[in-house]
Amino acid sequence: MQEAPLKYRVFFTLVTYTGMRRGEMLGLEWHDINFDTGIIHIQRTSNYTKARGIYTDDTKTKGSNRFVKVPQDMLDMLSGFRKAQQTESENVGDKWHDSDRLFVKWDGRPMNPQTPYGWLKEFCEDHDFPFHGIHQFRHLYASFLIGAGIDVATVSGSLGHNNQVTTLSIYSHMFKEFQAKACDAVVNALNFNKNEPPKNDNKTSDDSNHNKQSA
Repeated sequence: MQEAPLKYRVFFTLVTYTGMRRGEMLGLEWHDINFDTGIIHIQRTSNYTKARGIYTDDTKTKGSNRFVKVPQDMLDMLSGFRKAQQTESENVGDKWHDSDRLFVKWDGRPMNPQTPYGWLKEFCEDHDFPFHGIHQFRHLYASFLIGAGIDVATVSGSLGHNNQVTTLSIYSHMFKEFQAKACDAVVNALNFNKNEPPKNDNKTSDDSNHNKQSA
């Protein structure tokens, strides 16, 4: 995606680092990001219905109102994106709507939730990539956490689930898979035979010497 527009590079890099829902991503505002600590406050969503249009709402659950931390390279990308957006607002002039949102239309108004979905679908088609939707990035984030051995309580909190039961019901197969790998790791660690030097087969050695002499 290095050649993709900056807006979408930031969107899909950030969703991978944070596991946010699409509505949470689109609800992000610049003042939610602490560029000194790298902590982002997820506290609202941006949604769309035919009757209401684009509207702002609370997070899906109480547990979804949460904080996530991103690395410095993500902060650098966000900083560059913010400067680019400021330049765009200056070019648009009086037509710019100062919504403080990260992901906006050409005039600063909040982006339609369908826009990043449609862009990704077209991007995947153009590059002959399989298309699985935006929510798969959230599953990818969860798999990173579970694969690193993070406990279910922390994974649940990071994903913004209201309780651990929700997390286990969705990702039980991942936890079981990595638990099995952990079991294999213990078995391999306790397999003392694998460190023993190979046995010296005297018969084979004698036969080899005899063959050499015969030759």
